[in-house]
Amino acid sequence: QVQLVESGGGSVQPGGSLRLSCEASEVSLNTYAVGWFRQTPGREREAILCLRMRDDVLVLKPSIEGRFAVSRDNSRNTVHLQMSSLKEEDTATYFCATDLERFRCPTTTSKYWGQGTQVTVSS
Repeated sequence: QVQLVESGGGSVQPGGSLRLSCEASEVSLNTYAVGWFRQTPGREREAILCLRMRDDVLVLKPSIEGRFAVSRDNSRNTVHLQMSSLKEEDTATYFCATDLERFRCPTTTSKYWGQGTQVTVSS
């Protein structure tokens, strides 16, 4: 049973940084595309970044360009989302997902999801 577990969320002031992690079990994440999504109450879940094979990164949400970065830690079977210069509008629950595809990015209908981790940006 493929499982994804996000961690690293928390509360931070505007301008601060957080690093989220997406750790997988029963599957080697370094061979598949992984997507990061976020959702706020009353709104649809949205894709923000996709990390495909060969570390090809797709930025899917223009507002995070230059502030968010994604990377793999193959030794820990983990994908990280480094968030910097955080803004109040980045407040959301963040999720990672995969379809066990190498080059096709996950979507909101993907099969495997983590439980989410809450990020709150507030002064």
